Amino acid sequence: MVPMTPPLRLLQFSDTHLVTDAGATLKGICNYESLRAVLAHAQLHHGDFDALLLTGDLVHDDAGGYAHVRTLFGALGKPVYCLPGNHDDLTACATALAGAPFQLGGQVDFANWRIVMLDSVVPGEVYGRLADAELQRLERAVMDAGARHVLVALHHHPVTLATGWLEEVRLLNGTELLAITDRYPAVRAICWGHVHQQFDVRRKGVRLMGVPSTCVQFKPASETFTVDSAAPGYRSLTLHADGSIDSEVVRVDGMGRGTRTLG
Repeated sequence: MVPMTPPLRLLQFSDTHLVTDAGATLKGICNYESLRAVLAHAQLHHGDFDALLLTGDLVHDDAGGYAHVRTLFGALGKPVYCLPGNHDDLTACATALAGAPFQLGGQVDFANWRIVMLDSVVPGEVYGRLADAELQRLERAVMDAGARHVLVALHHHPVTLATGWLEEVRLLNGTELLAITDRYPAVRAICWGHVHQQFDVRRKGVRLMGVPSTCVQFKPASETFTVDSAAPGYRSLTLHADGSIDSEVVRVDGMGRGTRTLG
């Protein structure tokens, strides 16, 4: 029988694209102020969360942005689990986010869940690839999880989306990742950033989830790069002791109002 322990509540944020200048804009959006509005909404409506999961592109090719990451997320008073994206500088990120409440990469265990964070970055490239060492680390982490369920997190999407141009910047060896997760029923979900849009499907019993950016959005089902008018957002994840997952994407408009979408 599965112990009746409380669910694990995570909030996933991604692609904050911060830079040194808090007033700078990207595609017409001030990333810093947009993130502040998203975090304020999350605190107000999901204040009982246990931890934060940041799935890459914390900064936009500017290591000075990590100071804002530390200030804004560190102020929430909860553990912050981070992994890099293609716009991040891993060395600068590791230095800036060293020490509690931040953890960069690796894995973390809770009563009924293990979160495995993977580094899918190929330096100098927009697409991703998991090195053999990362794939091996994932398999060991799943094999050693015991009775825990497993959530895998990375930056790049491992499956094809309906948005044509994103195919060129996906995780190139996604089939290798899925071959591992297919072998182990303990893996319940894979989540990622990078795509700046909502995605949620089930594949062989595993839930696959993409999350909106906290700033600019990419238009789904477009063959070429197109900015979407959808509001910034984040994902809430409630991980239950029996391995089931409740999740919703929350979008926050410029006035701080939120709209929710299950899945």
